[in-house]
Amino acid sequence: MKTFRKIFLSLLAVTASFALPLHAADPLYKNDFESAEVGKVPSDMMVMAGAFEVKQDKDGKYLELPGEPLDTFGLLFGPAVKDDVSASARFFGTKKGRKMPAFGVSLNGAGGYRLQVSAAKGKLEFFKGVEAEATSGVPYTWASDTWTNLRITVRKDGDKWVIEGRAWAVGSPEPEKPLITLEEKNAPSNGKAGIWGSPFSGTPIKFDDLLVTPLK
Repeated sequence: MKTFRKIFLSLLAVTASFALPLHAADPLYKNDFESAEVGKVPSDMMVMAGAFEVKQDKDGKYLELPGEPLDTFGLLFGPAVKDDVSASARFFGTKKGRKMPAFGVSLNGAGGYRLQVSAAKGKLEFFKGVEAEATSGVPYTWASDTWTNLRITVRKDGDKWVIEGRAWAVGSPEPEKPLITLEEKNAPSNGKAGIWGSPFSGTPIKFDDLLVTPLK
């Protein structure tokens, strides 16, 4: 019986291997903060604004932005890229009464495209630049005290550029299709990925599992 079980598991492993991508792209950047020093920001990150620091709890290490002051803060990471790339991270925030945080992930530098959960608006939005107005938005229900994944993709499609955004709760499958899409005729800038947080609820925002991946 044990021999049969071993054969079955071996066949299952072989079958699963054929289901995997044959040429999965290696990440351009990856950071889960497990090797980072607590109380500091990793040296390969460029803080634009905000008192970010690595912290640790029973589940491991993560990057945290304090709950005050109430403004928008961010940092850049990874190589400078232009298009045919995605950036992702996961975020943890908490609401306080009717006050809720906003957080996002970006590509193409500080002035590039940012995918943002604006929890108080109940929207998933695109921003262009740090202080720019939202260019588009779709309804999105955010859950407090849970981890949320965000992924932004910038890809060239003929003579235009398509920016796509996905958001999903940790533990749920990533949406196959983007939840929000934006098309631009002007080429994006060459720049680093970034994470952003606005602790409007007065509570800290956590960041983890930063990733930059080429599309091809």
